[in-house]
Amino acid sequence: MASVYDFEAQQINGSLTPLSTYRGKVLLIVNTASKCGFTPQFAGLEELHKKYADSGLQVLGFPCNQFGSQDPGSNGEIAEFCSLNYGVSFPMMEKIDVNGPNASPLYKWLVSEAPGILGTKAIKWNFTKFLVGKDGQVIERYAPTDKPQDLQKDIEKALAAQPA
Repeated sequence: MASVYDFEAQQINGSLTPLSTYRGKVLLIVNTASKCGFTPQFAGLEELHKKYADSGLQVLGFPCNQFGSQDPGSNGEIAEFCSLNYGVSFPMMEKIDVNGPNASPLYKWLVSEAPGILGTKAIKWNFTKFLVGKDGQVIERYAPTDKPQDLQKDIEKALAAQPA
């Protein structure tokens, strides 16, 4: 059975990171955008990162320009924007597609493991979030409208769970 650890991602600085690097951690994987109505969620994601990183949470941001062209910048511009405007210190990955023929293999797997409303496999908008347990399996999918602070109870439960 596949797990998140079977995938890898390019960090925004270009280095390749096998997601197995995060084995045993709880992951919050988010497709992000710099010019979206939900962009202020970067602040909440950074708060979660700071609050729970020492307990085993790893937030991973994946910029995406597929929704209203709301992340048109280069990877360097996106990294600078996130750092300057929101103090983002969690790993940001290179810009990817989350839907369609060029969708990241990770996102193809995430949506198959946690379909959206009515079983849809597509990501509907920026800041869709996936909570992944210490075992590398998807626990929950959250809508863009779900604020990061509203995920705290689920994150705490995932952090308290014993790895399988």
